[in-house]
Amino acid sequence: MDQNPPASDAISFGTDGWRAPVSEFTVPRIRMVGQAVASYLADTGDEGPVAVGYDAREHSREFARELTRVLAANGRAVTISDRDCPTPVLAWTVANGPYTGGLMITASHNPPEYNGVKILREDGSPALPGVTDAIEARLETPEPVDPDSFGSVTESDLRSPYVDHAHRFVMSECGAEQGLSGMTVAYDAMHGSGRDVTDRLLERGGASVERLRCGTHPTFGGVAPEPSPENASALEEIVSRGAAELGVINDGDADRIGLVTPRHGYLDPNVVLAVLYEYLLSNREADAVRTVSTGSLVDRIATAHDQQAHETAVGFKWVADVLADHDAVFGGEESGGYGVGGHLRNKDGVLIALLAAVAHRDRSLDARIKAVRDAHGSVSQGRVSVACPNERKPTVLERVEQQLPEELAGQSVAEVNTVDGFKIHFTDGTWVLIRPSGTEPKLRVYAEAEEEARVDALLTAGRDLVEPLVGD
Repeated sequence: MDQNPPASDAISFGTDGWRAPVSEFTVPRIRMVGQAVASYLADTGDEGPVAVGYDAREHSREFARELTRVLAANGRAVTISDRDCPTPVLAWTVANGPYTGGLMITASHNPPEYNGVKILREDGSPALPGVTDAIEARLETPEPVDPDSFGSVTESDLRSPYVDHAHRFVMSECGAEQGLSGMTVAYDAMHGSGRDVTDRLLERGGASVERLRCGTHPTFGGVAPEPSPENASALEEIVSRGAAELGVINDGDADRIGLVTPRHGYLDPNVVLAVLYEYLLSNREADAVRTVSTGSLVDRIATAHDQQAHETAVGFKWVADVLADHDAVFGGEESGGYGVGGHLRNKDGVLIALLAAVAHRDRSLDARIKAVRDAHGSVSQGRVSVACPNERKPTVLERVEQQLPEELAGQSVAEVNTVDGFKIHFTDGTWVLIRPSGTEPKLRVYAEAEEEARVDALLTAGRDLVEPLVGD
């Protein structure tokens, strides 16, 4: 066995880029990624400039500058953000500029001991496997070059033009008939890159903003910057006592969002997808897009409006493609990532904050949730994880396929969808999904039913099916 494997062996692009512990996410490796991107662009004959952004993690700016140096050394013109910025800001900049693509240094919601890099296509959407596989195949250490051949490097404020656009878009394209004057929104940046962007956009819309964790902190205050119910407790307290009508929380790179309301507290992301889709339908009748792991309430709404909800594999890169293919108005995933058609083919936790606020101002989200449930029923969803080394995942999934039961948790299996893992549909209309995580050494088990007790039973059955196979 090779005791000194190449440095490139540690670089692998998953669901949303390459993420790794900081012990593995090193300067030499990020320089290899930069060189691979430069080689790929050269081989495809694409001569356009590249935009580079980075999140608020410790050393992210340094990694971004290393990428910039390698790209410039390959003769590529590069624009780098003058400050950490949200991923959707970089994506929108790429999509609306002369750029051939973008590179974002971020580990998104992962713990502070991680970092990563996302690759964006020229339309701002996440790179598909065909691109990332080609980049992986070109990983190599950059060779010294003549400084006279370097491309230009420009440092620029990417945030302000984005905020201008996002405000115009929501107010003119999303049916916002009035601003947010007199409304107070509590905003939690979790020390991430949404600070002075999401809150600025809300203020631009007319809201007063109560800020939480809007300063920088190299370890995000000791927690993973995940917009989860557990991390939104302070936000819930502010909203519950009436100090704000709505609560908003972003993840580390602000491409995802969580919402808090007075009655329901932290909102189920599946409910957010359904409610905001119905709000957008009042302005433009169009399809929706959701991942295979996302709840089906949005399907019922689409059907009621003679539209369709399209199902994709997990990963917003797949949602992005379908958004364009079907001219859909809204797309999302169960982890709190949402995108609006006509704005950006990527998830955007910044613009969605303003969209949610104007929808709430028009009619409270709590009232909208009640109306949706009265008209379309209610569903519950849950998820559990099973630890599984990445190298074991293919074997375990093969065994799952071999051992798929005809009955599980007391119900007969109606069909099995294999668009991403195994989505087992039952005769009572419920389902359980087993799939590998694209970012962590885990298998995910999801379930949906109308009753929480049924969800719990399905999750237990799914976990009991998978766990013995991991240890075999």
